[in-house]
Amino acid sequence: MATPAPRRRQSPAVYRRRRLMLLLVIAVVVAAVWLLVAQPWRGTAAEQPASSPLPSRYSSITTGFPAPSAGATAAPSASPTPTASVAPVAEPTPTPAPTATEAVACTAGDVTVEALADHDTYASDQNPQLSIKLTNKSAKDCTINVGTSAQVFTITSGSDTWWRSTDCQNQPSDMVVLLTAGQSVTSATPLTWDRTRSSVDSCDSPDRSRAPGGGASYHLAVSIGGIPATQTASFMLY
Repeated sequence: MATPAPRRRQSPAVYRRRRLMLLLVIAVVVAAVWLLVAQPWRGTAAEQPASSPLPSRYSSITTGFPAPSAGATAAPSASPTPTASVAPVAEPTPTPAPTATEAVACTAGDVTVEALADHDTYASDQNPQLSIKLTNKSAKDCTINVGTSAQVFTITSGSDTWWRSTDCQNQPSDMVVLLTAGQSVTSATPLTWDRTRSSVDSCDSPDRSRAPGGGASYHLAVSIGGIPATQTASFMLY
């Protein structure tokens, strides 16, 4: 019977290559498992803060502005309204407000200020309701103080000044807003003139002189943000 030939022994170099291949496969498997578990790309995305728009110093005004309380009462409304809220008027198309560095202050050439009274004549039991209308007639947006500290209502008859809203003003405040090009806004709540004479010395007096009626003529002059109306609103008391 023939004797089988002896099995050839592999060289040491072959064993080294096999061990290296095995170690390489193990390293690849371990790395793949680590990537699936750790997911390092998530941490990188989470560490990057989300971008936010630059803050704007001014807010666009899309509603009327508050009226001052100054020796006059606010016109009654159908439902109670918080002091700080304003009644809506016709809303313009919303536009992004420019940043503080882009905003410019309104000038007398940019805006039109109008004095408004709700009627031309008033019976003896009616009190005039007074408002301001503000219009940006320019082609650019601008900022203006429409707060109660920046509003003045004055009623005269001839050369006699009967009433001024600043004589007995309560807690005046600023409200700087962005008035967009072509936008118009009015007082959110009109002032009611109680037909009495005002002065800084008679704010709490119950005996203030009452304005005469009988067809007497009166004129309302207003200003807002330091810009006066070019014309007065006239009315008659009976």
